Amino acid sequence: MSEITLPGQAGDSLRDIDFPPTDRLLRDDVKRLGALVGEILAEQVGADFLAEVERIRRAAIARREAGAAVDALAAELAAAPLTHAEALVRAFATYFQAVNLAERVHRIRRRRDYQKADAGPQPGGLHAVLAGLHAEGVTAEEVFALLPRLCIEPVFTAHPTEAVRRALLEKEQAIVRALVEDIDRGLTPQERRAGIERIRMALTAAWQTAETAPEKPSVADEFEHVAFYLSDVLYRVLPVFHEVFADALRTQFGEPGALPPLLRFGSWVGGDMDGNPNVGADTIAATLASQRALVLAAYRRDLAKLGTLLTQSLSRVEVAPALLARIDDYRRRLPKAAARLKPRHADMPYRTLLALMSARLAATAKGRPEGYADAGEFLADLYLIRDSLHAHRGERAGEFAVRRVICRAETFGFHLATLDLRQDSAVHDAALAALLADPDYPTRSVSERLARLRPLLDGRPDVAAPAADDAASTLAVFRTVADALPRYGARAFGPYIVSMSRSAADALAVLALARVAGCVDGDGRVPLDVAPLFETVDDLDAAESVLRSLFADPHYRAHLAARGDRQVVMLGYSDSAKDGGIVASRWSLQRTQLALTALAKEAGVRIAFFHGRGGSVSRGGGKTERAVIAAPRGSVDGSLRVTEQGEVIHRKYGIRAIALRNLEQTTGAVLRATLRPRPPEPREARWREIVSSLADTARARYRGLVYATPDFPDYFRAATPIDVIERLRIGSRPSKRAGHHAPSTELRTGPSTELRTGPSTELRTGPSTELRTGIERLRAIPWVFAWSQNRAGFTAWYGVGTALAEGIACHGRDTLAEMARDWPFFAALLDDVEMVLAKSDLAIFERYSRLAGPLHARFFPDLADEFVRTRDAILALKGSDELLAHDRRLRLSIRLRNPYVDPISLLQVELLRRWREGGREDDCLLRALFATVNGIAAGIQNTG
Repeated sequence: MSEITLPGQAGDSLRDIDFPPTDRLLRDDVKRLGALVGEILAEQVGADFLAEVERIRRAAIARREAGAAVDALAAELAAAPLTHAEALVRAFATYFQAVNLAERVHRIRRRRDYQKADAGPQPGGLHAVLAGLHAEGVTAEEVFALLPRLCIEPVFTAHPTEAVRRALLEKEQAIVRALVEDIDRGLTPQERRAGIERIRMALTAAWQTAETAPEKPSVADEFEHVAFYLSDVLYRVLPVFHEVFADALRTQFGEPGALPPLLRFGSWVGGDMDGNPNVGADTIAATLASQRALVLAAYRRDLAKLGTLLTQSLSRVEVAPALLARIDDYRRRLPKAAARLKPRHADMPYRTLLALMSARLAATAKGRPEGYADAGEFLADLYLIRDSLHAHRGERAGEFAVRRVICRAETFGFHLATLDLRQDSAVHDAALAALLADPDYPTRSVSERLARLRPLLDGRPDVAAPAADDAASTLAVFRTVADALPRYGARAFGPYIVSMSRSAADALAVLALARVAGCVDGDGRVPLDVAPLFETVDDLDAAESVLRSLFADPHYRAHLAARGDRQVVMLGYSDSAKDGGIVASRWSLQRTQLALTALAKEAGVRIAFFHGRGGSVSRGGGKTERAVIAAPRGSVDGSLRVTEQGEVIHRKYGIRAIALRNLEQTTGAVLRATLRPRPPEPREARWREIVSSLADTARARYRGLVYATPDFPDYFRAATPIDVIERLRIGSRPSKRAGHHAPSTELRTGPSTELRTGPSTELRTGPSTELRTGIERLRAIPWVFAWSQNRAGFTAWYGVGTALAEGIACHGRDTLAEMARDWPFFAALLDDVEMVLAKSDLAIFERYSRLAGPLHARFFPDLADEFVRTRDAILALKGSDELLAHDRRLRLSIRLRNPYVDPISLLQVELLRRWREGGREDDCLLRALFATVNGIAAGIQNTG
């Protein structure tokens, strides 16, 4: 190989970065992985290719570190032949993916450093949080009283902007394991060389693996993706979390005894029907079956391991008589399994029972009568083993391992994850229109619709035969629920979420349809929580009125009483921000939580908020623990249910140690917010008035551009890669809503392409038959994703600068600075916007903007002015000279990635230009563009 400067050697940007002592090993890992990537590129593509990559990378470093103009970097890229543009993109993406892995492993190293040091527990962890609560006077009685209702529930969703293939996830795990083995540089030289070779093998195999599948993923494929995190990561981490929590409780408040299940996990994959024609009754049934098969197989593996551990012999130790009786019972019930028992294990009662329990699990998976009726029966056997061990000196001879399996079974049951159901209210209206033979039902007033629903809610349905497809498919969903509940148990289903909820009729429609379909329990009650989803700013503002009407309705109040007087309310961060901008969205969400918390107290109902957060800041992304602390007092109340989407899932749950850390931080925040919420703040009433005014100003500025400027949709389509995103085969759901709620004033734009949902592997490059589409109908995810791809971050800051500047002028800088310092809600908002500003790059965005031709001169100056205005206002309020001055670690992370992301962005601009000039018919260019989209998303993170 020719003499080439590899990443991590002389001339690398790491040489110019001042790593603090705590991060020196991170620098070493980045250098080591970068050098390996360089060697692999030379081996797999060629030395000349690596030299080209290095020239471009050095130009990117010079641009960032020396303040050079972006033109020099663009010139280097323009000189690169586009015949291997895709390989160039993949090369840079591989570099910063190595940085990502090094940073994640360094998080594990920092956690270990805290655990080994005597300086106290790591901030944010359960030990630190409980120590702080104890110091604030929280009593053991308060803590132990909270535990039965403490519930942290991440809910995983299918996400059309990130879905790393399972094959690549497994290779990442292999690299992480090798790095963790040498995390403190304690290996011998020979061991270290072996570890490097394992990393080299995983990196090389990953280079030879396509990032996306050749076909658009099915719902089953999306389940396989989410199942990786549930079964390979969280299933293993769960007992460790409980053990850490128990130890922290024991240290501060005394022996906690057996902890109840504190974590639950939910999923939308297979149950999210909103706008997705590929999801319905069949996917619900298939997903439930797949989840059950997965968790039963996991239990059988656990039982096999326990069988090799619990080899106690009757000649050496006694066991509980009930356990021996259980073995005799199972021998009779499972004669074939009993015949397979090895005679030499006859004196090992625990091992014998475990083998028979495994046979019962196998029968359960096949639906045979000798299987377990439910998870409770399985747990009864585990409790029997645990208690027998405890009573016969087995506490240190295997009881610990049994308790871990019990912890998993108590949480995952026979369902693995709670499956939420979600549908658009317009679909329910269409089904009811068919059933009631009333075509005008969807357009009737709320009072008229409620009157039409009464007979159905009273159990006196007079409906037409469900011949219409809308009615038949909707009723099939409820019949599937009715059939599944006896088999899978009540915990198999989460709430039934009603998108676009705007009146009490939207929630009552679910109860009416369920009754028509026969989805009722033995007491004649609908066995589902109904969760209205308030999405737009106007819908959030109307939420109190809707809930008040629901609570006053006798049918709904009876339903609520049967559900324990607990009302789930889902809050939509994505559409509210797309509708009104980030300030109006965040303030509407805060105000709605305040109003509904007060209403619940008045009505004697417990509100459980379900936060529909995305990965990007403008879709509610950011640090979960900070958002919990910033929530209104009383709104958390011991529980947190929140969606986890896209790259957030990968970043938070891709590695076990990091998953544990995230669960600790989230739980700690819920404990703090519940046990010691912020004391009443007399200044807050004034602050709310100010923020309300800021929200109005920001919303007017945002909507004035996005929805009231006729040519802006054309600019959006030209200055972002939305036309590429719409062709990506990375999600089973279309990128646009079906149009049930599209306003009559819908903006019309130029030619567009629409996301295809069929199974074809053909690359779609021609114009869509649907030529007119407005921003209103575009889903929030591709809207935000497109603006993050072009490095503008527009959706997170446009309108913010205007509002802050006006606020400073009206109320004074000191007043807003005080709010930023002392009010967690406002501080979190500014921190999130600041982070997006730091990741944005106006110089690169300008090159995308120029793709819009004459529209560039019309729109770019305004966007650039608002960016600068927002940046300057935030710096002024924080008293800083540079963005992220108070977050050195994030600043370093961005600095490490920029030299690899910038070239991909500029390549994307050039590829977009050529692809569009060619009529969007060049499949090779489109494949390279796909690679740029994936690469930029992975590099800047917080994108979807």
